[in-house]
Amino acid sequence: MERSFIISAIVEHKPGVLHKIANMFSRRGFNIDSLSVGETVGPDLARMTITIKGDEATAQQVIKQLAKLIDVINVGTLDPDRTVQRELALIKLKIGKPEDRSMIMDYTNIFRGRIIDVSTDSVVVEITGTPDKMNAFISLSASFGILEIARTGITALSRGMGSIQIENKSEGIW
Repeated sequence: MERSFIISAIVEHKPGVLHKIANMFSRRGFNIDSLSVGETVGPDLARMTITIKGDEATAQQVIKQLAKLIDVINVGTLDPDRTVQRELALIKLKIGKPEDRSMIMDYTNIFRGRIIDVSTDSVVVEITGTPDKMNAFISLSASFGILEIARTGITALSRGMGSIQIENKSEGIW
């Protein structure tokens, strides 16, 4: 049964790591649905949040292949029921009629978003939340005319004490 998996990896934060990981996906015929990468607690490490679709066997194969890469420090899947996940979307909407601006402002407020740029013929809205929330706002806004969309992809952390981290033998975690 195909479903989405969120894979979290702590990797060395240096040139070429993203290329190696993307190349592994390409060689193995895996597809990345979304990818988010950023520096983590220290400047030498980065957290990659990768979402894929597949069955349990595919997800386990991706984990095993990632774990073999020397620049990957730790990797695992995040349980969707015990995960906080967010995405950021910037959506540029067309202003066709004067009343469009107030309707877009109302929709943006309902979705707890922000209008971050306004011009005479368009607005840029920032929405953060789950992918479902992004998709709902995009569907609702489509009637205005979507000029551009930029989405970050999912970034996620497990709830509670469970995590994908490095253990420093002398100081505990990190």
